[in-house]
Amino acid sequence: MRELETNVGIADAQPTPDEVSRKRMTLNMGPQHPSTHGVLRVMIELDGEIITRATPDIGFLHTGIEKECEVKTWHQAVTLTDRVDYLANLSNNLVYALAVEKLIGDIEIPPQAQWMRVMLTELTRIQSHLVWLGTHALDIGAMTIFFYCFREREDILRIFEMFSGQRMMTSYIRPGGLALEPPRGWQHAVRKFIDAFPSKVDEYEDLLNANPIWLRRTKGVGFISLEDMLDLGITGPMIRGAGLKWDARKDEPYSSYDKFDFEVATQPDNDVWARYRVRMEEFRQSTRIVKQALEGMPGGPWQANAPKIVLPDREKMKTQMEALIYHFKIVTEGYRVPAGEVYQVVESPRGEIGYYIVSNGTSHPYRVFMRTPSFGNIQGLGKLLEGSLIADSIASMGSVDFVLGDTDR
Repeated sequence: MRELETNVGIADAQPTPDEVSRKRMTLNMGPQHPSTHGVLRVMIELDGEIITRATPDIGFLHTGIEKECEVKTWHQAVTLTDRVDYLANLSNNLVYALAVEKLIGDIEIPPQAQWMRVMLTELTRIQSHLVWLGTHALDIGAMTIFFYCFREREDILRIFEMFSGQRMMTSYIRPGGLALEPPRGWQHAVRKFIDAFPSKVDEYEDLLNANPIWLRRTKGVGFISLEDMLDLGITGPMIRGAGLKWDARKDEPYSSYDKFDFEVATQPDNDVWARYRVRMEEFRQSTRIVKQALEGMPGGPWQANAPKIVLPDREKMKTQMEALIYHFKIVTEGYRVPAGEVYQVVESPRGEIGYYIVSNGTSHPYRVFMRTPSFGNIQGLGKLLEGSLIADSIASMGSVDFVLGDTDR
């Protein structure tokens, strides 16, 4: 009996801290781009194949864009907003332009410029989701979808190049309206893409929705509670994939979004599969918005009547002295913005972008702070990966859809 008691006591004894530490392993994932969707380092603690702790380490791509805005004129800073998120440059152009226009106050943006801004940012949403879907599927092992997605993205980049002369860093949306008059034939190019695109989305779903490998790698994987997401500042498809119907385009409409008919895509399952389904539905809703903009595009000017803010027409600059003077002053000195502070939000492909801008009445921003969606979304990686298999970590991280330039700024 004494031997039995002794053996039971040994079996019930708790392992020492040294024994526990010997069973755990710490791994560094990243900061190489292909595995972590950017130069991100994630410190992972493993108990066997289970992740017990995940700590994201950012800052490898820090650009200092926010600080650099302070030494640029209000006009020059537009080019910096392009480089915050290379997949949503027009969304960043728009939020900056809206914030500056709020500070200026007495400037009226023509309806054509408003609708054109909506159309271009929705095309931006589609091309950003195409990059996400292609790379996310490639992570999970589906290579064909990658080539299909980049095929459609190339069509959108050609449209951007048609409007602005640039494929990616367009700087096309500016305070006061648009950088250039919409080009001849833009309607045909946009219609050709938007009429063909719904069948492409069906093609993507035919490849993935019934694929047993895709289903097993996405369903029930990557759970994080909605309460944790809200506490950590996570926005966009992540929270809509948890059933929360929040979208700044609907709840805080800007740039004439209140005149468009569309639905906010949501899914209740709160896993990798749900985030995939949300973005697939956003393909369709963005297509719907672009069609409405194309068919109902107002006529009239594409810039505000504000010669001290907006660069004059190139032809007028060649024939009118006053236009030449305004052009010279805006380019060399910039324009002054009344002192004050403003916060503006738009819905980017990754979630809410918020720009907090302070003016001290000079031709340079006093402070530009960017509340970017990727920064908030990366904060959730710890909760997202905790308790999951390391084999599922890439699928979970890919479902967040973060961009490291958008995080580090």
